Amino acid sequence: MRLCSCVVSLLTLLSSSSALAQTAASNVILLRCSKLLDVRQGRYITNAGVLIQNGKIVSVESGHILSPGTPRIIDAPGTCLPGLIDVHVHLTSDPEEGGFGYAELGNSIPREAIFGAKNARRTLMSGFTTVRNVGARGYTDVALRDGINAGDIPGPRMQVSGPALTITGGHGDDNLLPYEYHHFGQGVANGPWAVREKVRENVKFGADLIKVLASGGVLSKGDTPGAPQYTLEELKAIADEAHKLGRKVAAHAHGTQSIKDAILAGIDTIEHSSLIDDEGIALAKQHHTYLDFDIYNDDYILAEGAKHGMLPESIEKEKGVGRLQRENFRKAFQAGALMGFATDGGVYPHGDNWKQFPKMVEWGMKPIDAIRAATLNGADIMSWSDQVGAIEKGHFADIIAIDGDPLADVNAMGKVKFVMKGGEVYRNDFIAARPE
Repeated sequence: MRLCSCVVSLLTLLSSSSALAQTAASNVILLRCSKLLDVRQGRYITNAGVLIQNGKIVSVESGHILSPGTPRIIDAPGTCLPGLIDVHVHLTSDPEEGGFGYAELGNSIPREAIFGAKNARRTLMSGFTTVRNVGARGYTDVALRDGINAGDIPGPRMQVSGPALTITGGHGDDNLLPYEYHHFGQGVANGPWAVREKVRENVKFGADLIKVLASGGVLSKGDTPGAPQYTLEELKAIADEAHKLGRKVAAHAHGTQSIKDAILAGIDTIEHSSLIDDEGIALAKQHHTYLDFDIYNDDYILAEGAKHGMLPESIEKEKGVGRLQRENFRKAFQAGALMGFATDGGVYPHGDNWKQFPKMVEWGMKPIDAIRAATLNGADIMSWSDQVGAIEKGHFADIIAIDGDPLADVNAMGKVKFVMKGGEVYRNDFIAARPE
């Protein structure tokens, strides 16, 4: 009996070891790409093999190297790139579902959370595996991020801000409602100590970064895009408090003075940057501040905005800043300013983020510059350069494949056929395209 017990114990141990080995092996994937874009070097690796284990990249080789014992091989016959990064989206906003003007008043916070779940999936399937959500009511973006991280719903990796900070009556306050409602936006705070308190509140409820509305805006009632909102003193207080708490700050700033004030205050990224002047560009370079220009959505606002509820005054405001923003984008790029890929997704339908690539090329960039803005630069903005933005050892296996050569025709960025995030395949149209 004693011998039998030993044999049983040994068999049990061997069985357990075998099961563990199989589990470890099942987490190994070899992704074979017809060609892979090394975004750092700006060149292709042909017949590339990406070895992935436990959701992270182990190695990248040329020649479709077969790894002995690799249980799963995935072929991507298109062009592989790192998963894309958009550093300015609003996933809980939806332009096709009453997202603007008075129609927006009919959207409850729970309804916006549902928008977020739908739009997160759309965004991921279009090849954007990482985003920064800059502004959402009721911390719906916090809940969305947490749901994605828990595996409840598919979506990109997220950094989120919660409600954006704004002044009373400014862009971001609820100016559509009359006085008798006595209603103010969730992010309203005035004065250096009040804004510090609001920063602390956002962090308490889960914000990864702080969004501040430094100037007026386009899609709001009663303000002008170029008008300063927060003072330099208030902006300094916001940046100081956020940085003490380990958070970066993104400043919505169309206006010339607000852009310069935000840079001088130590804010990390300038969103929109529409009316930046030469001095502002020079300051951004001096302070290593990223400029984020959303130069695609001018097309959508002018063509589709009115039918989706944008106020007539908003359309007129866009006419006043849209062309100038694109011209200043070109000036900032030619001057060598740091630039991210920031689309303001939610002003236009989610999933169309790629449409900014051809606009960036039209207004001065080469395709590789635009792609780097949406990979390496986005990762730097989010302080995730060791995790995303490149297909390199140690990074998450966030990899997409497209049909075409984006360096020859940047419109190929809209032809996403394959999406992997963290080693998990969410889309693979190459399989569907194979003949029976």
